[in-house]
Amino acid sequence: MSEYIKASQVFLDNPATNVDEVLEFLADKAIEAGLSDDRAAVLEAFKAREAMGTTGMQGGFAIPHCKSSAVNDAAIFVVKFANKVEWKSLDGKPIKMAVALFAPDGDVHLTLLSTVATMLTDESNRSKLLAAADADAIADIINGALGA
Repeated sequence: MSEYIKASQVFLDNPATNVDEVLEFLADKAIEAGLSDDRAAVLEAFKAREAMGTTGMQGGFAIPHCKSSAVNDAAIFVVKFANKVEWKSLDGKPIKMAVALFAPDGDVHLTLLSTVATMLTDESNRSKLLAAADADAIADIINGALGA
C-alpha cells in the first residue's frame, strides 16, 4: 500500500449528529467507492461492531470499523464533522472526527486498527488532524504518521 488514504477518502463538514447517521454515511460512501455492493451488509457490520463496545476513543476521535465478506478491499476513510457528534466515547466527550476502517474477512482489520489506534494516541497527530482544514492536508498527516 503506497498510501493509506487519498484526499478523495476524506470527507469534511459532515452534518451528522449521531452515530447512526455516521455509520449510514460510511456505508453509502463504501458503495460509491466500490468497496462493496452490499450497503446493508456494510452497515450491519459497523453496527454489530459498535454493539460490542464503543469505537469512540478519546480526544474527539472515533475509529468505527467494518469487517465483512461484503467488503472487497481494505480502506480507511476520514470524516470530519461540521459539529460535534454524540458518541459513547471512552472520555465521555463528543467526537469531532472519525477514522473509519473497512476490511474484508481475515486479519487485515487488526493491522489497520492497531496502526490507526497507535497514530491517534499521539497528541500531536490528533491536534494536527483537528486543525487541518482540507482533505489533502488530512491525508498527508495520516500517511506521514502511518509511514506511507
